[in-house]
Amino acid sequence: MTEPEFEDTMESEDNEVRTPRKSSTAQRIIFLLITALCFAYLYYRLNGAALREGLTLADYMTEVFANVQWIPWLLLMMAYSGFYFAIDTLVVTRALSWFIQKIRYRDILPIRASAYIISIFNEQIGKGAMAYYLNKRDQVPGWEVGSVMLFIMFCEMFYLLAWATIGYVFSRDTLPEVFGLIPYIALGSGLILCVWILYFQGKLLPGNQIRDRRLLHAFKLARPWHYGAFFLLRSPALISAVVVYTIALNLFGVEASFVSLLGYLPVIFFAATVPTPMRAAAITFWVILFPENEGQMAAFGFVQHNFFILFNAAIGLLFWRRAQRELFTESPNEA
Repeated sequence: MTEPEFEDTMESEDNEVRTPRKSSTAQRIIFLLITALCFAYLYYRLNGAALREGLTLADYMTEVFANVQWIPWLLLMMAYSGFYFAIDTLVVTRALSWFIQKIRYRDILPIRASAYIISIFNEQIGKGAMAYYLNKRDQVPGWEVGSVMLFIMFCEMFYLLAWATIGYVFSRDTLPEVFGLIPYIALGSGLILCVWILYFQGKLLPGNQIRDRRLLHAFKLARPWHYGAFFLLRSPALISAVVVYTIALNLFGVEASFVSLLGYLPVIFFAATVPTPMRAAAITFWVILFPENEGQMAAFGFVQHNFFILFNAAIGLLFWRRAQRELFTESPNEA
């Protein structure tokens, strides 16, 4: 590539990065509206439940929290967070090895853990921090790591959709009627994924150059087996979540089965990706899906999702000093 062409490419990619910033204000307004609607709905449902019990909202929620089996729940969630961290790090390690270079699992642990601290505010910013870290420590071009993070985020959407479909097949009789849309959404998404793969392999629109963008590097290298491998590597986290959340619900005094949670949980995890304060969208989904236990489900959703985020951040603190040492001292490749 000649120097003028290189400069043009960099300029066009800079424009790609700047474009989303122009819509950031609109996105914030949308997320604030979603948050306001979620909290308004929760207040309406919880206040109504409290009035039916002849209690104030504060007394009603105090009673709900008092009836939770906290010690077993805490031990359960600590074990789950540790297992999730192990699987999450494995997925990132394998994806980086597929598309960039072989990186040891233990070398990814500190940055994957440290990124959880930033993920308290936004999961995608946490992934961006990983790209910066690997660029500084291993001299890996930031755009290459960024492309891998995009690949992971893209695959996570289809991974959750695949499990939502599997859950629907096994638990359709226990799910709300609206969940009947899942197979149709999955079919349409499957077709989109096939077109996506064919495009990046050059079999569709071979003259189109968008696939050559640096930030799409991982998609160009990816083969169908990579998408399947991602699903298999990530799935233990979802399966364990179904078991953990079912047990946790029972500890909150709500009867639930593994089969029903297999249908609910992928959809709720979709809601949890919406960047609302205190995971308001996910909490709202729990109340909607278990309308007969408004108080327990609001408490469960609030504690469950926020503990998971905060405990993962605590894991990150254990690795924080190592991550700083590797980031701000001479890189291993330069030593």
